[in-house]
Amino acid sequence: MSGDGFGAYNHGYGVPPMPSAPPPAPADGVRAVAVAVLNLSGLGLGYALTRKWALTALCWAATAVLLFVALPADPDGVSRTALVVYGVFLAAAAAHGAVVGLRTRLAWPPQAPLALVLGLLLIAVPAGAVVLYDDARDEAVEQMLLDRLDEADTLVASAGKGTFTAGRSDYREALKIYENLSDDHPDSRAAAKVPGRLRDYYESVGAPYAEDKYCEAIEPLTYLRTVPGTLDDTDLGDLESWPDERLATSLYECGADGLTTGQSSWAVQFGELLTTFPESDQTTKVGPAVTAAVTKTQSGLRGSEPCAAVEQLTSLGTRIADLPAQGTTVAAGLDKDADRAKSSADAGAYTCGVDQYKDGDFAEAQTTLTKYASEHKSAKNAALAKKIAIAAEIAQTVPAAGKKLPTTRTGGSIEVVVKNDSPDPVTVMYTGPVTGSFTLKGCSGCKAYSLSSTLLSGFKPCSSGKNYPQRTIRLPVGTTYFLHKPQTGSIATPASDTAKLQSGYIYTECAYTTNSLSGL
Repeated sequence: MSGDGFGAYNHGYGVPPMPSAPPPAPADGVRAVAVAVLNLSGLGLGYALTRKWALTALCWAATAVLLFVALPADPDGVSRTALVVYGVFLAAAAAHGAVVGLRTRLAWPPQAPLALVLGLLLIAVPAGAVVLYDDARDEAVEQMLLDRLDEADTLVASAGKGTFTAGRSDYREALKIYENLSDDHPDSRAAAKVPGRLRDYYESVGAPYAEDKYCEAIEPLTYLRTVPGTLDDTDLGDLESWPDERLATSLYECGADGLTTGQSSWAVQFGELLTTFPESDQTTKVGPAVTAAVTKTQSGLRGSEPCAAVEQLTSLGTRIADLPAQGTTVAAGLDKDADRAKSSADAGAYTCGVDQYKDGDFAEAQTTLTKYASEHKSAKNAALAKKIAIAAEIAQTVPAAGKKLPTTRTGGSIEVVVKNDSPDPVTVMYTGPVTGSFTLKGCSGCKAYSLSSTLLSGFKPCSSGKNYPQRTIRLPVGTTYFLHKPQTGSIATPASDTAKLQSGYIYTECAYTTNSLSGL
């Protein structure tokens, strides 16, 4: 055989091309479950063991975002939306990891069951993280509640620096916080501290009492008695009755001070004491305090300002009578004090009128004594009160008539005839050694004189030959002041005359009218 023929039958040998990727591993369900479970840790370990680095990084990024959102722990926790999104992402990573792991060999460990055990162990990592996060969140809630407690404490401290009225809103806001902590978070550390804080709260509100500022303490102590109604579910213990004794003492002390110093508010405080604490020790002190005040005021009737004493006694009597004392042990005593104050004021009106007269306040003296004489007709001073009232009215026109206090003396040795030459009825009043008054009816046929006629020389009213209404009185020697006063409604004005009476003479007084003026 030739060489050329042999070559015709030569067969060549070549290397087959390499595959683009390792052939897929046989399907393994355990491995698929292991990769899925490893991805549930949130760290993408299933992807890492199957060498899917990009997907591993994606899992890390998703977990990092969740940690960024969740930390530090917040009392409100992680938002529901973030948790749902992250949960869906882990479920998707587990499902996709199972698909990948079904036919992909693991880089480590070599056996799928071992990887599954490792995955199950690593699930404890996110579970433990959840537990730790819940603990951190609970602590954050506790700190938030403690911060709210501190906020309430700050409000109380700020309110305590000024008056209760100025700090009332802060006190109310602080109480709301204490109430919220006790009712809504009863097992919190902050709620456990509320009872101690409430004691500080009561002491801050009631601070004026501790400083003996009794009138100032009434409003805040009254407010504290409403606190138990606000904290229905809170056991206040002895704090519930803490304001009572203090408020009763403040009402009495403030009222007693006002009674002593003449302030009208005392009746308000005593009235509230009698109503709110009718059986308290402080209530039993009201009677003696009122009795002492009436006695002290009565002594003022003998002093330099009897009118002020009358006014005070009148006010005392009215206020004592208005006290809501029915059913209390002091009721009978207060009734007696009210009557005593009223009767003393009535009797003192005479002394007041005399004092007004002596001070030259004739108009007030006239009013006071006229009223006294009218209301006390049987009193021993009633007759003299009438005479002083007459003299006071005359002295308003003739001031010299008020230099001496009238007496009850009557009559005299000198006759004085008083005639009325006026168409109007007239009241004749006189004072001097003797004081009195009477009324003359109008003169029929008489008329008012023209002003010009009264200025002529020789003008003489009450001329002879006419029967004038008249009256004769007898007066002692001395100066007597007359006042002729037309009846109410007359256009005439009162006229006066001063007569110096001497023995051996008969005097005539004549009243007449000059258009809108009257004369003598």
